[in-house]
Amino acid sequence: MPKRILQGTVVSDKNEKTVVVKVERRFTHPVMKKTVRMTKKYKAHDENNAHKVGDQVFIQESKPISKDKRWTVVSSDQA
Repeated sequence: MPKRILQGTVVSDKNEKTVVVKVERRFTHPVMKKTVRMTKKYKAHDENNAHKVGDQVFIQESKPISKDKRWTVVSSDQA
């Protein structure tokens, strides 16, 4: 089964080897037929502390690393 990959923005890098990534998803509301934006924050493992606040990154599912960290940073989207 393939692992999910999400794209988001780093909102916190204060933890050691961890970044908090905000992922936004858009969908059409089933009743109102209006586009709705929802965000969710994920804690992701960043081995080298390479990413800073504001960076666009891709995160991938992984085995549990700690109590609430189940994602790892795959790459940075610096264009």
